[in-house]
Amino acid sequence: MINNGSSRLAIVTGGSSGIGRAVANKLQQNGVTVIVADKTEPSAEDKLIFKKCDVSSAKDIEALYSWVSKNHGIPDYLILNAGQGIQEKLSEGDPEKWQQVIHTNLMGPLRCIRAFTPGMLERKSGNVIFISSVSANQPHPYGGIYSASKTALEVIAETLRLETIPHLNVTVVSPGIVKTDFFENQISGNNNVEDMGMGAISAEEIAEDVLYALKKKPGTSINKIVTRPNLQTF
Repeated sequence: MINNGSSRLAIVTGGSSGIGRAVANKLQQNGVTVIVADKTEPSAEDKLIFKKCDVSSAKDIEALYSWVSKNHGIPDYLILNAGQGIQEKLSEGDPEKWQQVIHTNLMGPLRCIRAFTPGMLERKSGNVIFISSVSANQPHPYGGIYSASKTALEVIAETLRLETIPHLNVTVVSPGIVKTDFFENQISGNNNVEDMGMGAISAEEIAEDVLYALKKKPGTSINKIVTRPNLQTF
């Protein structure tokens, strides 16, 4: 729960752009000290604390944990946002690219959980938020790898919730189509928001969802939020 009477600390993976940037800025506007863990530095105008980190790298996450522990302490909010898309047919695609997506979308969050949640549990408080996707549990042509990674992520989130009751609040935020550079930054694939023809929501709307989950009173937990444009059919 966000408490404006005391300083809180958040880590946002992939917080330099898109949904992550919107979340980081929203938290900062609400008095939270925000550390962005990303491969690229955020815009100077955002005035966020930056630690370079590729979440697909175990060494980078170990370095992130050591740096945060030494300089800032235990995070109150762990926002697991970093992810990457891919569109490839299972019978024709490149397994090396699939592995890269799995390391980013799945192993990255797992390593962050393993690094940061023990301290949160010892303190008996904290929130972990997973940025997932409505693609979870939605098999579709060319989307199997991405959907599988998000499906697994949601299983991990629910497992973490069960394993950390009552000390941690765990929330999955599942956006639909969002107007960001997500599709342009896919490893492979040429789909885009315009061609999908179902509209898009802003990254700021997802940031509002994250803030809503964090503002719930003690003893109450929002476990899943799904937000998408009205025209979206999946």
